[in-house]
Amino acid sequence: MLKSCAVGLEILQIDAIQNRRRYERPAANARSRVSEGVIFPNEYTILDIARRRSRRAAHTQGGCHDTAGRLIEEYRQHCLDADIPLEINTSVRPPDGDDSTLFISAGMQRFKPLFADESYVGTIANIQSCLRLNDLEEVGDGTHCLRFDMMGLFSFRQMSVADGIAFWHRYLRRVGITPTHVTVHPDKMAEWPDLHPADIEVRPDPDCTWSDGGTGGYCTEFYVGDIEIGNIVNPRGDCLDVGFGLQRLEHVLGEPPPVAVDLLRESITAILDAGYMPGNKAQGYALRRLLRTLWRQSGTLDHPVFHAERRRQARLRQMYQRLAPRHPGMPAAWWFDTHGIVVADVEDA
Repeated sequence: MLKSCAVGLEILQIDAIQNRRRYERPAANARSRVSEGVIFPNEYTILDIARRRSRRAAHTQGGCHDTAGRLIEEYRQHCLDADIPLEINTSVRPPDGDDSTLFISAGMQRFKPLFADESYVGTIANIQSCLRLNDLEEVGDGTHCLRFDMMGLFSFRQMSVADGIAFWHRYLRRVGITPTHVTVHPDKMAEWPDLHPADIEVRPDPDCTWSDGGTGGYCTEFYVGDIEIGNIVNPRGDCLDVGFGLQRLEHVLGEPPPVAVDLLRESITAILDAGYMPGNKAQGYALRRLLRTLWRQSGTLDHPVFHAERRRQARLRQMYQRLAPRHPGMPAAWWFDTHGIVVADVEDA
C-alpha cells in the first residue's frame, strides 16, 4: 500500500503544480477563492493516510491493507477523468477563524464561505481527515471511527444534482460497490429517483436533510445493507456537498473493523499531529480525555504525552484515595472542580 500511495503522491504533486490554474473555475467577474486557505496535496498527502494505516496495522496484524490505497488512487483517477481538482488534507485542525467545532468534523468545513458566495462558481474534490468526539461511545462498532477520512465533492453553482449522483455511481462501480438502496426526501421523490440507476431501489425518508447549522438542504443517502456509505446534499438548491466515508467503503468491501484501542491511538496521534497538547480546555481537554480512555482500556501509546498522562492519573488516584474518607458523599462535579479528579477514572482504575 505504501508503494502505491507513494506513486499516487508523485502524480498528485505533478497535478498540483501543472493544474493549479485549472483548480479555480470562477464565473466572469467572480472572485477566485478556491485556493485561499487550501492545502494542496504536496503538503498534506495521500502518503500520510498510508502511514496512519501502517501504524494501526503494526498494532494488529503486522501488515498493511491495500484497500484504502486502492480506493484513494481510484478516486484520484476518477476526479482526473472528470477534470475535477482533488486536494488531500490530513490535519484535523479547523480553518483559522472557525471556532464552530474543536476539530474538522466534515469535509465541507473548509469551504463553507463558498456556499453562500453567489459570485463564486467552481467544483473541487477532497479527502479530508475528520474527528468527531460524539462517536466516542460507539468506537469499534465497524462504522464509527472517531478519526476518519471523508471523500468529498463540492460544487458551487456548477454541477447539478444529476451530475453529482452520476459521478458517485460511476465511482462506486469503479471500485466494485453496488448500493443496495438509496433514500430520498419525500419532497424530492418526484424529481430525484430517476437520477439514480434503474436497478437501485429508492426509498422515501423524511430524515433526508442535512445541515451544519448554517449550510444545508435536501439530500440523497447511499446504503449497502444497513450501512450508510455516503450522501449527496443540495445546499441552497444550487450547490453540492457530498461526503463518502473512506473507512465505511473499506468495511463494505470486506475489511474487518479496527478495534477500539487502535482507533483511540489513531485519533490521539491526529490531534498531536495537528499541534495540540493535553490541557484543561477545548482541544487540549479532548486530547486528555482520549488519553485517559486509552489508558482505562489497557491500551498503550509510545509517546511522551501518554506516559505523562498515565503518571498524572496515578497521582490523582492516590490523591482521591487519600482524600475520599475526609469528604464522603461529595458529588463527582465537586471532585473535578476542586481537585481536577474525574471520579469515574480513579474508581475504575
